[in-house]
Amino acid sequence: MSNTPIELKGSSFTLSVVHLHDAQPGVIREALREKVAQAPAFLKHAPIVLNVTGLTGDAEWEPIQQAVVESGLRVVGVSGCKDPLLRERIERAGLPLMSEGKEKPRAVEPPPSPPQPVATSVTKTRIIDTPVRSGQRIYAPNCDLVVTSHVSAGAELIADGNIHIYGTMRGRALAGASGCRDAQIFSISLTAELVSIAGVYWLSEQIPADFSGKAARLQLIGGALTVQPFN
Repeated sequence: MSNTPIELKGSSFTLSVVHLHDAQPGVIREALREKVAQAPAFLKHAPIVLNVTGLTGDAEWEPIQQAVVESGLRVVGVSGCKDPLLRERIERAGLPLMSEGKEKPRAVEPPPSPPQPVATSVTKTRIIDTPVRSGQRIYAPNCDLVVTSHVSAGAELIADGNIHIYGTMRGRALAGASGCRDAQIFSISLTAELVSIAGVYWLSEQIPADFSGKAARLQLIGGALTVQPFN
């Protein structure tokens, strides 16, 4: 048994990034409340990273942070801060300043290790043959996830690789959770609350209406989420 009272381990998490383009707390609060109301099961009390690239030191940070909290979200870090005065205010508030990759947020970088492309590590498949009920969360680490039945609203599928749904998809699907931008989502009947690939996501209203209830294939092209018919 270890004598130390704590144990430090590395891990990674998929976080949503909110980009602020306005410094007015009231505008921020209402815009975020609308987003949370569209997908409360996914966004209410969700941990997020705030990207403040568009703000300057003239922004009053404390009211902005309070507006985000009042909208129902939880700020765990701030990225994109280049203004020294704003950086000082954020640090004074006790929030960590985080760095992002070109297209996606990154967690704390692991120690240097030999290159191991994600695509080569995703070699297995997890298969779920039963319906995925509301409130269930299924995660397929380092592999693809295949669901042969329906996925209810409020259910969540997460995979480091691809996600295949051979029933009606009403819940949330997050492929490429470990950062694999080549991951894809295949759905026989797409009516999802949220779809995400490597942290780039669409809420239900952002999915083109032409694909509602249709067979669809989602992937990243040029860093943007796209959807095509899947036959």
